[in-house]
This record gives sequence, structure tokens and C-alpha cells, in this order.
Amino acid sequence: MRRALALCLTAFAVSVSPASAADAPPAPLTLSLQGSFFVGGRDVSSETLSTLPAYPASGTVTVDQIYVRYQVPVSPARPPLVFIHGCCLTGKTWETTPDGRMGWDEYFVRRGFPVYVIDQSWRGRSAGNVSTINAAKAGKAETGSLPPVFSVGREAAWAIFRFGPEFPKTFPGMQFPLEAQGEFWKQMVPDWSAALPTPNPTVTGLSELAKRLKSAVLVSHSQSGIYPFQTAALDRNGIRAIVAIEPAACPDPAKDDLAPYKELPILVLFGDYVDQSARWAPRLKLCRAFVAAANAAGGRAELILLPEIGIHGNSHMLMQDKNSLDIADWLAGWLDKRVPVKD
Repeated sequence: MRRALALCLTAFAVSVSPASAADAPPAPLTLSLQGSFFVGGRDVSSETLSTLPAYPASGTVTVDQIYVRYQVPVSPARPPLVFIHGCCLTGKTWETTPDGRMGWDEYFVRRGFPVYVIDQSWRGRSAGNVSTINAAKAGKAETGSLPPVFSVGREAAWAIFRFGPEFPKTFPGMQFPLEAQGEFWKQMVPDWSAALPTPNPTVTGLSELAKRLKSAVLVSHSQSGIYPFQTAALDRNGIRAIVAIEPAACPDPAKDDLAPYKELPILVLFGDYVDQSARWAPRLKLCRAFVAAANAAGGRAELILLPEIGIHGNSHMLMQDKNSLDIADWLAGWLDKRVPVKD
């Protein structure tokens, strides 16, 4: 990690939207450390790195690493948080909201948590392997060997992210800032998850990162919801707690070993309209079964639906909803109770 002198950054210096420009700015953000690094990765030698004459086809590249950006407050008093984005997105998920409000990365730094935001392997600033694409393009491999890469259109994403039951209908009282949806759609990127090797290099990278941080809370979302559980099953070292926000999957108590989760604080958090979604209702059911089985096996797991604690109208992208900081404040309180500061 690159060490830096303490610095002050005035929040929203360049990111305030016209709608929020009249709001009083927050106090300057004071950091003791800020920087970025990579975790994991492997070298690949290939004869099909390029099909362009200006760049050699032969050579060695590094793939499977995960990019990590960090901010550490002065005299941090709480455990480090590792934020892991979901399908078709990058670490931008946790940064400034589409309508220009404070993101969770900044909020939790202000609350005294060191914050580490990753780009999943083969996503964003974490490089993938293009060799198979170029091999097929050059006629050196069958087209059937091409990796399965996909993008999700906004019409399908609308229902997946529970802005409404179908595009362009909205759920009543839904909190996502649809007036800024154009900025949100720009966050969407091609997804390589189906092309990744096994074990998923994001999971092995998270394990390495947790060991480096020594007491990390892994905070996942959606597609990545299962990753902290897989990381704990791989190695509990360095993992202080798990927060799975709207996970696409929880461990299956009928198939998976629950021993890795014994005495580990776990929060599974869902927003609103889940029972109205054919995609999300079964996932909630599985997570309920996991929490019950984990606790019966000596776990410390909780499942919370925001409407049941009086927080309503939240989409799947609850960290970007209009009440996102209310949810962040509740989560910070949960962390203070379940993951107290060590002496």
C-alpha cells in the first residue's frame, strides 16, 4: 500500500449535481491514507494476445487479479470494510450516487471505518484474459471456445433491480432516483463472470485481502453475495463478519458445510418488493433457510427485511436509493453492536 500524508478532501468538489448544489456541503473529509493496489493474479503466456499488426501476438500478461481502492480515516476506530459489487457493475456501485449524493464508501469513512472497494476479477480495472477471443478471431480455435460474456439491457435490469415489476412501470413509493437513471445505466459494464476459472479468482483474492487486513468485514451485493461465504469456507483467517446485501445466493443448508460460519457475525439484508419478484422471492427463501440452519449449528446470523424495521421503498440498489444514508446509518449501528471495536 502507498502511504500518504494526511490530507483533506472537500467532498463533492466536482460531483455535486445541480439538484443538490444548494444543500449545505459536508465537513471536509480528512484521511490518513488513500491509495490503490492489486491482490492475486497469475501470469499467462499466450500466442494470441493481439490480432492487430501494431501489437505482438506473443507475450505474457497478468490476469485474475482484483483491483482495490482504499481510504483510511485518521485514527480509525472501527474494523475495515471491503465492498464487493454485483453483476454487470464495478466498484462504482459504492461511490457517489447517480444523482450526486454521498456514496457508502465516503459515508463509512466518515464514520471511522477504513474502506476498501474492489473491482471483481475481469471487471473494471481488474484485467481479464483476451487470448481465447483472439484465438477464435485468428482462426486458431473454434468459435465455440469463445468465453460467455454478457450485458444486461436496461429493460431487463429494470425488473432485476426492482425499480418496478417490468419496464417502465415502477413500484409505488420506490426510492431509486429515476430522474438520474441515465447516470446509473452508464455504470453497467459487460460481465465476464461465466468465463472465470474455478475457483473464482475474486474469492481467492478476497481471502488474501482479508488476511492482509486481519479483521475485515466483507460486504457483498447481489451476484457477489455468495462470495464472502465462499471466502470463509476457503479460510476464515482475517474475516471478522459478513454482510450480504440482497445476495443472489446464500449457502444451501442441504448441501453446504455450515461449520465455517460458526460464531461468525452474519447479516443478510434485503430491501422492499422482494415478495413481488419471481427472481428474488426464492433467493430470500433460501437465505432464510440458511440463517436458521447456521444458527442451529452455532452461528450468529440474522436476516433483515428493511420494511420490517420501518424502512420502505428500497430497490435492489439500496446503496444508491434516496434513503441510502439512512440504511447506511442503520448498518453502522448493527456493525457497532455485532462487531465491536477490539481493545
